[in-house]
Amino acid sequence: MPQAEALPITAPNLTAVLFGLSGCLVDFGARTQQSGLPGEEFAEVTPGALESLQSLQRQQIPCAWLDELSPALSHSLAAHLPTWIKSSQHPATINPWPAPNACWQALMALNVDRLDGCVLVSGEPRLLQAGLNAGLWTIGLASCGSLCGLAPNEWQALSQKDREQRRGKATVQLFSLGVHSVIDHLGELDTCLADISLRRLKGEKP
Repeated sequence: MPQAEALPITAPNLTAVLFGLSGCLVDFGARTQQSGLPGEEFAEVTPGALESLQSLQRQQIPCAWLDELSPALSHSLAAHLPTWIKSSQHPATINPWPAPNACWQALMALNVDRLDGCVLVSGEPRLLQAGLNAGLWTIGLASCGSLCGLAPNEWQALSQKDREQRRGKATVQLFSLGVHSVIDHLGELDTCLADISLRRLKGEKP
């Protein structure tokens, strides 16, 4: 009797993906957090952000962004993001990052019923620590966020050597937190999420 052909094992789908707002989806250098200025001038979408969101939408993976900025400032920053991505505001005065509460609240807003397969992406160390405390997979951004803190044109104006030094220093800081992966920016997110799915298939837990 011929043997049945083994079916290929596919990696499990992700459950949900959370994003930091400032320094991740928008506001490349997280300058709003540093300056406290109105967010309109920092609302430029970061490289790869829209493409990453479109990819996740095609896969029907729910997404939300979260931030500790005031609601008015956050929604000003998010003006150029797709309307389908949920916002999750968590008062900075109540269980602030790195407490896990904001991450759990965002997942509840997405009607997610389990932590398994939930991922947080951010360039902000305190938010990444909150994601780790919440039991999520975490992806740090090395060139975005407060660790580098530069506007896109300032980043591009650096020499290749200076960019590599800043990126390397940020990467070391992010891995020292315990994050599961580090990428440069959201243009590399699809590959990183696929890697996390394979790690889950092999039985790895966050």
